Amino acid sequence: MKLVVSRIIKFLVLSDLVFWSGWGLFNPVFAIFVVEKIEGGNAFVVGVAVAIYWITKSLLRIPLGIFLDSLPGEKDDYFFSISGLFVVALIPFGYYFSSQPWHIYSLQIIHGIAMAVSLSGWHAIFTRHIGRGKEATEWGIQSTTYGFGIGVSGVVGGWLVTKFGFEPVLILVGILGLIGVAILLGLRNEIKGVFDNGFHVNFRKIFQREDKQ
Repeated sequence: MKLVVSRIIKFLVLSDLVFWSGWGLFNPVFAIFVVEKIEGGNAFVVGVAVAIYWITKSLLRIPLGIFLDSLPGEKDDYFFSISGLFVVALIPFGYYFSSQPWHIYSLQIIHGIAMAVSLSGWHAIFTRHIGRGKEATEWGIQSTTYGFGIGVSGVVGGWLVTKFGFEPVLILVGILGLIGVAILLGLRNEIKGVFDNGFHVNFRKIFQREDKQ
């Protein structure tokens, strides 16, 4: 059976692959980074940092989802997806300059908020454009693609840290994250209402309620 995937799904999957492959370079060695590079860093600091991220993201996902579902159209979903992903792509550069536990904690809060924002919009767009009767297959493509990227990059990231240290890896993570964001910009013609006036973003127009037909 020939599998035909929409252009929007292709771009979302490709962006995911690049973005999460970047984070796959660093996530497996995050605990080592905290212990070695952060003053007073230990297992407890790592645990608190991880908890801050997951709790922050989890608390925001449902309220943000309800908010986005209350707005018609896709421009709000797209804006959330791309703006949140852009902020997350900057987090590794913050790690680069971190030296105290509170630096890490602050970045984890920002990371959790931005990821909740991005995922709320990303999942809405992806779900909306899945081919009818292909839901399991296309979600499987997404999961397999980014999972494979994370798996491979985990090995690469461990090797890079061993050879060159954390700093080059953090820069690479940030660059790959920004590339992932740039890929999503390729959908600007498919998502109506965001870049109607070029790269100028009309925030009021994005969240303006449309008249229902």
